[in-house]
Amino acid sequence: MGYLSFHTLCVHAGTRIDSMTRGVNTPVYTSTSYPYLDTDVRPYPRYFNLPNQKAVIEKLIFLEGCDPDTTDGILFSSGMAAISTTLFGLLKSGDHAIFQRGLYGGTTHFINEWLERYGIEWSYPASGEPEAFEQAIRPSTRMVYIETPSNPLLGITDIEGIARIAKKHGLISVIDNTFASPVNQNPRLLGIDVVIHSATKYLGGHSDICAGAIIAPKEIAQPLYKMALNLGGSLNPETCYLLERSMKTLAIRVEKQNKNAMEVALFLAQHPGISRVFYPGLPSHPGHLIARKQMKGFGGMLSFELRSADPVQFQKSLKLIRPSMSLGGVDSIICSPVLTSHRNLTSEELDKEGITDKVLRLSTGIEDATDIIHDLKQALEMNPE
Repeated sequence: MGYLSFHTLCVHAGTRIDSMTRGVNTPVYTSTSYPYLDTDVRPYPRYFNLPNQKAVIEKLIFLEGCDPDTTDGILFSSGMAAISTTLFGLLKSGDHAIFQRGLYGGTTHFINEWLERYGIEWSYPASGEPEAFEQAIRPSTRMVYIETPSNPLLGITDIEGIARIAKKHGLISVIDNTFASPVNQNPRLLGIDVVIHSATKYLGGHSDICAGAIIAPKEIAQPLYKMALNLGGSLNPETCYLLERSMKTLAIRVEKQNKNAMEVALFLAQHPGISRVFYPGLPSHPGHLIARKQMKGFGGMLSFELRSADPVQFQKSLKLIRPSMSLGGVDSIICSPVLTSHRNLTSEELDKEGITDKVLRLSTGIEDATDIIHDLKQALEMNPE
């Protein structure tokens, strides 16, 4: 199906047609027990091989621009299950990993809380430049891990540069591609080995499921699969069905969210009540040129810093945009990272990342951009400097 356009792949890739009814959607296979005699296939939910699980993974493989003959994937019950399985499946005691600064708070908390307990060393590069990653490599280094655009300050990392250095030194490269989604960015085509998604976000797109996914070459996916079998965390068929349904509209949703985020960012960048706007689509963004090179769209996420308004009162003044956790849904939602996604970080860690209590993260939905802007404008007017 690789010859089909992205929009067409969103709709048709991976679909399992029921041989009896020929319905256009993959049926929900709820059974946990299947015959095993006279077959080498052993379908079982925890084995990540039920038809609903395989349908979603095949669709995602195609959307990431990969070949299903050489690429495999695993579907999880959350993004953190995908992240923890990747780290524990590819790293062992005595190994060293290099992590980009400014990762999702849950990832940073996991690194701080768990890796050292299992004898895994890690460090941050001096900067986000590929050369800084190379300088941080040790004899025991096995992995480089990046997230671009990053959460919540939308930092941009040179994907090709990181992949090139990883290959040069025989390291496994990993990226969290949640913020971009396959619509805007395909890291496997840029040389990255392992692509992680919190499918709760853009892939799900309706704020009604929790899921995660890994896409990797088959030789790397195999040890991840073995680890996943032991850790558990497979996704149930009902949620797989909802996720597959949602991915059919992924392209049209994200394209609208890209457009909305750009218009909102331009508005906020000119407003006196805003001190900083973090959006890679703005020419003023330090990673703008790299983003233009490696992204097809700049994404539906942006963050901004209030100049003096109280962030809690500002959020309470919003009428359309919902103060809420998570992101990537069709509804515009806003949150304070220090109270949500990055609440487990210490004050020192937040300072190092540049995340203040006045930074708000906005996930633009698919509403009309003028309505989103009007809501932000009236809330800023209600909370003047």
